[in-house]
Amino acid sequence: MSRILVVDDEEGIRSFVAECLQTEGHAVVQAATGDEAIVLARAESFDLVITDLRMPGISGLEVLRILRDEQPEVEVILLTAHGAVSDAVEAMRQGAFDFVQKPVSSPGELRLLAERALERRTLKRIVEHTRRDQTRTPLSYGAPSMVAVEDALGKVAVTDATVLLVGESGTGKEVAARAVHEMSPRAKGAFVVVNCATLSENLLESELFGHEKGAFTGATSRKRGRIELAQGGTFFLDEIGEMKLELQAKLLRVIEERVFERVGGTRTIEADVRWIAATNRNLREQIKKGHFREDLYHRIAVFPVEMPPLRERREDILPLSETLLNQIRIDLKRPNLRLTSHASEQLRQAYWSGNVRELRNALERAAILSDGEIIDVAQFSLEPAHSSDADAEDDCQTLQELEQRAIIRALSAAQGSRKVAAAQLGIGLRTLYDKLKRYGID
Repeated sequence: MSRILVVDDEEGIRSFVAECLQTEGHAVVQAATGDEAIVLARAESFDLVITDLRMPGISGLEVLRILRDEQPEVEVILLTAHGAVSDAVEAMRQGAFDFVQKPVSSPGELRLLAERALERRTLKRIVEHTRRDQTRTPLSYGAPSMVAVEDALGKVAVTDATVLLVGESGTGKEVAARAVHEMSPRAKGAFVVVNCATLSENLLESELFGHEKGAFTGATSRKRGRIELAQGGTFFLDEIGEMKLELQAKLLRVIEERVFERVGGTRTIEADVRWIAATNRNLREQIKKGHFREDLYHRIAVFPVEMPPLRERREDILPLSETLLNQIRIDLKRPNLRLTSHASEQLRQAYWSGNVRELRNALERAAILSDGEIIDVAQFSLEPAHSSDADAEDDCQTLQELEQRAIIRALSAAQGSRKVAAAQLGIGLRTLYDKLKRYGID
């Protein structure tokens, strides 16, 4: 079912158009003037607007211009009298989908045109989602420590529950949030991101809720906030632990009541969004220090998921490096860049305290430093794995001890799954069971 706004100052025509579309199952809202149409379009989400071209006050052409500026994804069809066809053609040059001459010849013609406009909107969404899928970094390439994470995200995605992603900086929390969105019933809607750490408190409030003209110095026109832009989709609050307490209270109200007002405004707007938040901070510690509201924490932590650091997902490092290197090849216009086997091994063994973000930076820097198309060890300056890891290995004096330690690590990473641990170790499941029995590992 699509949402359609019908705008015409003639009640008979307006009702006729609305009835034609309602019989096809569409949700239709009517407006008698251009001014009323703009108010409705800014307060609600529509897939299609059908508007008369010439009306008292704001004309249909002005409605089109405002929508093209504020909501370019909305399709617009114009209703025009016979003598105004030239104006309608000009409107199409400015982005209108098509026009219909009044009186409308038949309900079938109107319905067909509306369906074509809605099909174009759907195709635009499909193209955009396909483009995002082609450029999106996969969540994991098979690391055992990510099996439980991917399973949890897949289960919560089909619900509308609020998700809290926790993990070190650069562990792929935004990638995980996008994956939840793409697997959810809201996948056709927008995925809107706000980084709470990069904006001042005043700007963040305006970004979230939008503002009315004159709400503050510099607010020369009305602006729709990110929450409005995410209507029907997913809203991702990155680094929510950096949000100031005063704004936390306002956000809590939106999440609880699903309504908000623009800065400087009084009209209540519905917030039909799915919430995902992320942080690299310990929010429970922040609560104890008085820096984060406990009631907000319980609202956003309905379904918490911890993202493992890259050093605990070593199976992901080399395939992820290749994915990132593909992007660098395009950016630097050097399609033949490649890693030597020694460089690949150094990447696999490095500690990666900055996780995926550090890996991406290291690859880009190495690509720039390389004289030819080969990236070798000399182009990297990486932090080695912590010495405590190596010391633990040195304590093992026999091959059996090394094997036993490797099995225990694999089982721990696989959260007890024998099948996953055997795959990680590169041995058969029966062989693993034999070794568990031999070493007395439960």
